[in-house]
Amino acid sequence: MRNIARVVLQGPLYVFLVAALITLVMLGAGYRHETGPFVILTFASLALYSMGHAFLRRIAFTIWVFASVAASMFYPEAFGIWFQGTPLEIDLENLIVPLIQIITFGMGSTLSVKDFTRVFLMPWPVFIGMALQFGVMPFAGCCIAKLFGFEPEVAAGVILIGSVPGGVASNLITYLARANVALSVTMTACSTLMSPVMTPFMMKLLAGRLVPIKFYAMMISILNMIIVPIVAGLVANKILYGRTQWGKRAAPLALIGAVGILGAVLTAALLESASTAPKTPPQKDVHVESVPAAEDSLEPSAPPEEKSRGPVAQLKSGIIIGFLLVALVALAKLAVILCKGPENWMDRVLPIVSMAGICLIIAIITAAARDDLLKVGLTLIAAAILHNSTGYVLGYWGARLLGLDQTACRTVAIEVGLQNGGMASGLAITVLKSTKAAMAPAIFGPWMNISGSILATWWHSRPVRDGSAVEKMHDSTP
Repeated sequence: MRNIARVVLQGPLYVFLVAALITLVMLGAGYRHETGPFVILTFASLALYSMGHAFLRRIAFTIWVFASVAASMFYPEAFGIWFQGTPLEIDLENLIVPLIQIITFGMGSTLSVKDFTRVFLMPWPVFIGMALQFGVMPFAGCCIAKLFGFEPEVAAGVILIGSVPGGVASNLITYLARANVALSVTMTACSTLMSPVMTPFMMKLLAGRLVPIKFYAMMISILNMIIVPIVAGLVANKILYGRTQWGKRAAPLALIGAVGILGAVLTAALLESASTAPKTPPQKDVHVESVPAAEDSLEPSAPPEEKSRGPVAQLKSGIIIGFLLVALVALAKLAVILCKGPENWMDRVLPIVSMAGICLIIAIITAAARDDLLKVGLTLIAAAILHNSTGYVLGYWGARLLGLDQTACRTVAIEVGLQNGGMASGLAITVLKSTKAAMAPAIFGPWMNISGSILATWWHSRPVRDGSAVEKMHDSTP
């Protein structure tokens, strides 16, 4: 049995070695375009092997990203429109926002209200982190975009990745680096809550002359993509990890599942009927000339169809997915209880779902911008390295100069350096309507995972030995 298990575990490694050898031979023989299947197989087999390796497990997700990027670069049509010309036609680009909402819901399910209120226990470190997050990174993105001379849409994408809040991966990196996990979670939660205002504001300030920035539309999009799913995730967290007895009984869980499904159906029906209701005809005595032109106003107004729908209707997809995911969590927990399954099932499922969703988002964006990536890909990689490194350095030393202890400085550096690439991708596609702007998040994201893993390994081997009493209090916060 041990020999069989060893072969199963080592199998992907052998496949990787063979696929990599074939790839090198074909490249040497000049068959570059024909190497696609073997390049994809090389990365996929290495990722499978890494998932079972104690050390390489940390970078398995990044290798899966490389596999998805390779697939989208060699076969971009596979990530475009499916079943074209039939009633089942679907543009995979339309899946980006729902996938981000599902991933964000997963992040919310790992949070609790305590993670948001913990800011009152350590206001100064959180304030410093927020100031550096929305101060350093957007301006760094703007300067780097000018330094490399990117065209306006690509430059806007670089600024956008700097203007979004910290990513959930920062919490894991903080844990691996032996930094302050409680502070990291609180900073991620707070920067996410601030993002509906701060992200559009920084984009309007720094990228408004490059591409049209619609403050209202971007704010609503962030609420729909990020905030509403996080609220639903908090509800799911209560269902999964709450200490109340109703969360462990079949009847209440079944009721929550039914209410969630009913809520999704009613939301879809009510908001659909509201959006198709006849509009009030315009009054004849309205003087159009008295309305200032959009370019003369401080910010572009929201599109007329968005204003007529109202803010609640514009949150439709987030509300529906939130209801459905809460129902799914309740019913899944019910099934686990009835079948006496593992209690930590969500902890096992969530990383896989998040990893698959992010890989698919990156593949869709890469496929849509394939030709442009071939022109500026290497330059964007250099920009990603510079931007990410700037966040680490200025985050750490900025916190250090403002009096934080070393553990907190490491935490702030990680939070400032790691951005929410999924959110930036969604905003680039849905608000900026630009696949060129989405290229920067698609490239910056994988690099941030690589650099974060390297930084975590470096700091993990150099633990802080002079932690303060305040730091110990933070680390012991349940």
